[in-house]
Amino acid sequence: MEISYLGHSCFRVKTKTGVVVMDPYGNIGSLKMPTVSADIVTLSHQHSDHNNAAAVSGTARRPQPFVIQEPGEYEVEGISVFGYPTYHDAKEGAERGANTIYVVQAEGLRVLHLGDLGHPLSEKLVDELDTVDVLMVPVGGFYTIDAKQAGDVAAQIEPTYVLPMHYRTDRHDEKTFGEVGGVETFVAAYGHGSRTVKTLSITAQSLPADSTEVILFE
Repeated sequence: MEISYLGHSCFRVKTKTGVVVMDPYGNIGSLKMPTVSADIVTLSHQHSDHNNAAAVSGTARRPQPFVIQEPGEYEVEGISVFGYPTYHDAKEGAERGANTIYVVQAEGLRVLHLGDLGHPLSEKLVDELDTVDVLMVPVGGFYTIDAKQAGDVAAQIEPTYVLPMHYRTDRHDEKTFGEVGGVETFVAAYGHGSRTVKTLSITAQSLPADSTEVILFE
């Protein structure tokens, strides 16, 4: 499995049988969604910085991506996707509505994308999620959980790799994202080792035992 970061909360997950793009975005300041194709697109919620499915083209296997935008169980091109209902805020959606988190399962690996999660996970949901090898977690706060809360959620999940997302960069619109924190705050608060890669390539056999690592992308 090969995981690439496309910016903001968007990742591309490439497996032997297909490609998943998660939370493609519209233009955010000078950050623009790159050209990308996929067999599956997952959308955590209907905000423009997470739901730009139209930016993703199809593949030789599928002329149009299969778009998943609500909880449920799905099987496409040998890839299993499980969606679970959560909220975009800490008031059961009263402020920002619903949020769907997704587990992508393929090649003996499980990847969890938390979208714009706005609250801690319940013990019941953590049990339902079962083993998670790769966690994609928002860390910037204001619209989502913040750096400390993201670390707490990662401690609940206990993944092998933590991939921060939804943090402010110099390419984000200052008016909209000015109160969102940077990734360095999360890295310092979380306290686990980190490394920077161009892409993350992993197999079920290559996972290190009993360790957690933060992965940043060039």
